[in-house]
Amino acid sequence: MKHWKETTEILDRLAHLVAAGRRAAVATVVRIEGSAYRRPGAKLLIEDDGTTAGGVSGGCLEADVREVALALLDEEIPRLLHYDTGADDNKVWGLGLGCNGSVDVFVQAATSENAGEVAGRVRELLEGEAPFAVSTVVRGESHLGSAVVLGTAGILGGSTGDVGLDRDLTRQASGLIARGESILQDLGAFEVFTDVQIPPPHLVIFGAGDDSIPLCAYASDAGFRVSVVDHRPAYLTLARFPGAIRLFLRRPEEGTDALPLGPHSYSVVKTHSLGHDRNWVRRLLPAGIPYVGVLGPRARTENILRDVGRGDTDRVYGPVGLDVGAEGPEQVAISIVAELLAVRSSRGPLHLREKEGAIHAT
Repeated sequence: MKHWKETTEILDRLAHLVAAGRRAAVATVVRIEGSAYRRPGAKLLIEDDGTTAGGVSGGCLEADVREVALALLDEEIPRLLHYDTGADDNKVWGLGLGCNGSVDVFVQAATSENAGEVAGRVRELLEGEAPFAVSTVVRGESHLGSAVVLGTAGILGGSTGDVGLDRDLTRQASGLIARGESILQDLGAFEVFTDVQIPPPHLVIFGAGDDSIPLCAYASDAGFRVSVVDHRPAYLTLARFPGAIRLFLRRPEEGTDALPLGPHSYSVVKTHSLGHDRNWVRRLLPAGIPYVGVLGPRARTENILRDVGRGDTDRVYGPVGLDVGAEGPEQVAISIVAELLAVRSSRGPLHLREKEGAIHAT
């Protein structure tokens, strides 16, 4: 979910750099083993002045990746890096990080003409709702760094430069996209990383009060595509909600047409008006969305559900948020975003110290 937002931001920045005649490189996590902070597909942008954005780890690998990226900008020869983050200082690359894992990172110049063609197509796709994949040659005697953009129905742009390889990747694309799996594959003479991009869910916040500001910001940072709905134009501004992708000036009686609601959308109702909250819930439940969060005490939510005559309360989360002892708008927003992530991943809240196995294991 985070990769879609991160990729969008990096490619938007790249477009500005190209327009200004600047150079930059992009580093991408292509394989992890054991414990790793970021998953395959995570990206780090390195500009020609050393400025960075994104990340390939929790901060332990970025400095070295940055130096490699700056060095390769002149030659524009991509590199596949391997980092061992185990506790043994005698490793080939050993910082004694004690993370008990390894990470492979592919670094390539990103402001060349060929890279720009693929980046432009990917930017277009990131504005839509369809999943897609980008397969890049990361090891081989030829076509290193070449990429093909794939959808479930075939090639959407670019090429690896090898017709047979493009054909093989096209056959595999729909399965990888269906599983949402980014993967590094050994395909004969080539090693190819396929970065699968799945559109993140929408979060629609009903109510543009001051306490919705941190919720919009935190949810957007977490990767949700956030829209805010309110009937008060003075509250509904991009200055208040810079992380929102859409602002909707609307009352409940105007309905939900054009709102991004569906089986992969989430909503939080917090207008601070019982009447407005009741009417929004009345319209949201038939939309089939999996999460309808309602701010306020339990009795208030129960009264709303009784008034709208709905008994299917499994999708209603009211009071909204996890029980973390939250107080104030910022902490409440954190508890809501945490609940959203837990519901989306079908996981119950759990202290990580109580979990057996890898952190990201399902």
